[in-house]
Amino acid sequence: MSRRIHVIGIGAGDPDYVTVQAINALNDTQVFFAMDKGEAKRDLVALRQQICARFIREPGYRFVELPDPPRAADGNYRQAVSDWHAARARVWAAAICAELPPEGVGAFLAWGDPSLYDSTLRILDAVAAEVDIRYDVVPGITAIQALTARHRIPLNEIGAPVLITTGRQLRAGGLSGSAIVMLDADCTFQVCPPDTRIWWGAYLGTTDELLVAGTIGEVGPRIVALRAQARARHGWIMDTYLLRPAPEVARKRPVWFPVISTLS
Repeated sequence: MSRRIHVIGIGAGDPDYVTVQAINALNDTQVFFAMDKGEAKRDLVALRQQICARFIREPGYRFVELPDPPRAADGNYRQAVSDWHAARARVWAAAICAELPPEGVGAFLAWGDPSLYDSTLRILDAVAAEVDIRYDVVPGITAIQALTARHRIPLNEIGAPVLITTGRQLRAGGLSGSAIVMLDADCTFQVCPPDTRIWWGAYLGTTDELLVAGTIGEVGPRIVALRAQARARHGWIMDTYLLRPAPEVARKRPVWFPVISTLS
């Protein structure tokens, strides 16, 4: 029999976001694998442990923390990510073989949903090429869903599409309509026209949650300052935001921005 792995989406921070399907998968798991990303991000492991303690009915499971290989900061971005994923796959494969018996059940707890800007599934595909495993995926509440719920806004405008992108891609391609921006350490929204509307959130669903909304001109500097303060205080930050061009601009034409250097 193959080892089985659950990839469980645990939502964006609030334990109440965890679904019944996720709870069933938690209770089916013997070993939880978690990446050790250093002391600054111990909160992320602790929150996973709290979710397990709340929802698992019988004791006996255990956590195995895995060292996270460093990712190259210089050179080609895609190659650096590919090399990092390959290094992670080697660590995960070795841990699954060492910590999980041949018919055992393990799990990786994915923040938000495993399908959205998360490397777990790609890495497990690489692991499965070397180790006899089967895995399934339990969807979770995304940061996007949490953001729009907390701001009480629809994700899309009537009959209009929504782009999900990164700060890097926003900088390169500009804004042509509503866009959710993730993985933006540089507050790239600052290159938008000042009348662009923004709904921003950090630590969504946690007791440290931060929410700001308005136009870039009105609230942009406040978001930059709040983000820097929060990251310095916690040692890490997870945030996302929704952008919409001013209505009259969106009706006329796409808005394109020049390429700029990173801010940090």
